Amino acid sequence: MQKIIPHLWYVKEAEEAARFYASIFPDSSVDRVTTLAAETPSGPPGSVAVVEFTLSGQAFMAISAGPLDPFNHAVSFIVNCDTQAEVDHFWNALLAGGHAEQCGWLKDRYGLCWQIVPTVLGEWMTDPDSARAKRVTEAMLQMVKFDIEALRRARDGV
Repeated sequence: MQKIIPHLWYVKEAEEAARFYASIFPDSSVDRVTTLAAETPSGPPGSVAVVEFTLSGQAFMAISAGPLDPFNHAVSFIVNCDTQAEVDHFWNALLAGGHAEQCGWLKDRYGLCWQIVPTVLGEWMTDPDSARAKRVTEAMLQMVKFDIEALRRARDGV
């Protein structure tokens, strides 16, 4: 069993969200949906559902238990992408019904924050050549969805 499992609280759409995410990421599944049979602070028996799911081999848990605290930028999930095709795939899929934000961030249709990031970005932003690192960082700060080729051109000063 995984030592640390992210747990997400939804008003009512935990299973729907888990199925949506599992449809986007490889090696993903909705593993179990349990409806609580007892009275809870969130409602009568049967009104609260716990969803166990896996995204890219990572275990997650979610609950549909009524309004509490909305998702915000304090917690987000980074999706590391090796190619522009991966950036485009995850960006477009997770953005459906959500909204785009700066620097590779987006909020999905459920309000969850994601960062869709080229894996080379961290390396390029920490380049020992500070001028190259600065150009990459400045280019990154101007982007919404990341463009790996544009970042490469910025790094190379072209």
